[in-house]
Order: sequence, then C-alpha cells, then structure tokens
Amino acid sequence: MTVDFQPRIVVFACNWCSYAGADLAGVSRLQYPATTRVIRVMCSGRVTPGFILEAFRLGADGVLVTGCHPGDCHYISGNQNAVITVDRTTQLLRLLGLEPGRLRLEWVSAAEGARFAHVMSEFTEHIRKMGPTPLKPETCNLKPVTR
Repeated sequence: MTVDFQPRIVVFACNWCSYAGADLAGVSRLQYPATTRVIRVMCSGRVTPGFILEAFRLGADGVLVTGCHPGDCHYISGNQNAVITVDRTTQLLRLLGLEPGRLRLEWVSAAEGARFAHVMSEFTEHIRKMGPTPLKPETCNLKPVTR
C-alpha cells in the first residue's frame, strides 16, 4: 500500500435521512474526504446485494450504506431490510475472498450533518488502512458495463 492511496468509496444514502444529512454537511461546510461518491436511493432497504457487488466489481474500495435510524424509517421497516441485506452481503464477500470490513451500514438522520462528515472521514481512513481492493478492474480483467 502506498502513502498516496486515495480510496474510492460508494455511499448509498437514503433520500429521507442520510442524503439530507449529507446535504446538511455540505451547506454547513463540514469537511470530509473527497473519496466518496454518494448515490441517492429512496430507502436503504432498496439497496440490493447486486448494487453493492457491482460497486465493488467496478473498482470501489469500500461501500457504505446509510439509512434512517431504527424506528424512523419513512417506509416503516426499510432500514430493517437494509440490516439483513448488508449482513448477507457481508457473508457473500467473505465467500468471495473480499474483506467484510469494506462494507458498512450506518444510521444518519437528516439533522446529523456532522455525523455524516465524521462517518465519511472515519470510513475513508479505515479503507485507506486496508489498502486497495483486490477487485480493481485493471487487476481482475472485468470491464464496466456500458449501456
């Protein structure tokens, strides 16, 4: 691992809480690493193992799923579904030989801009210590799907 390694992190953020928390971090001018690419989803429960695995296949070093705090989901039990999805996908990552620490689930509300920035910084540092993913497209000879 080189000192200059800048991880690529994909963040799936629920529309109602986490994405709004990211927006609050931005308008509050809170600093966090520019290593993240945020994808807005209507609910963390709508994130599928396929989304997560595709992010890794295309070269993400880490994937973060963020959603409403338990009991606050706008879709009643969507975040409970996210827990199940992330747990099962973590098990799948182990079977594929990828470190399960590259996938994380976090709860961030719309009022927690500072928490969003902290989670992004902490997860980036965690992934930086792990090093680049062994599934980089140039090392696994997979090409991104063009549509």
